[in-house]
Amino acid sequence: MKLNTISVLLLLITCLSVYACSHSDGATGLRLNGTWQLISGMTITGRDTVPYATDFRMIKIVNDTHFAFLRHDKNPSKDSSNHFDGGGGNYTLTGNKYTEHLDYYADRNWEGKPFTFTVELRGDTLIQTGIEKVDAAHVDHIIIEKYVRVDTAGSPGK
Repeated sequence: MKLNTISVLLLLITCLSVYACSHSDGATGLRLNGTWQLISGMTITGRDTVPYATDFRMIKIVNDTHFAFLRHDKNPSKDSSNHFDGGGGNYTLTGNKYTEHLDYYADRNWEGKPFTFTVELRGDTLIQTGIEKVDAAHVDHIIIEKYVRVDTAGSPGK
């Protein structure tokens, strides 16, 4: 009986360890998997800091190997125009260095480029800071974005 109990406990510990390692970076324990809703952001170009507009919603979805972001206007226009934006690709996470490899995006100037960010988790809040530089699009700025984890019912927070 003791052998069975010990075997079950060892199996449970092993399963939990495998799950934790497959959903986080082993060095820091960061867990990025899930759906994240943007709550604020800003760009910094030289000495100019510009907060993101508040007339759109954006989510980022991260799984074990890939990410995607989806963005649309909060108040769609009455005509058929749609200001939708989205992109995605694979990523790497080493410690707190998160590098997105943008494989899909409407503006082809951005595709095929890596974007490296420093990420930090504070509870259910993800803070992502890094440089976006795309010469062909005349973009060279720092971005700081804050996301909150979306629960399984689709609402921010848990």
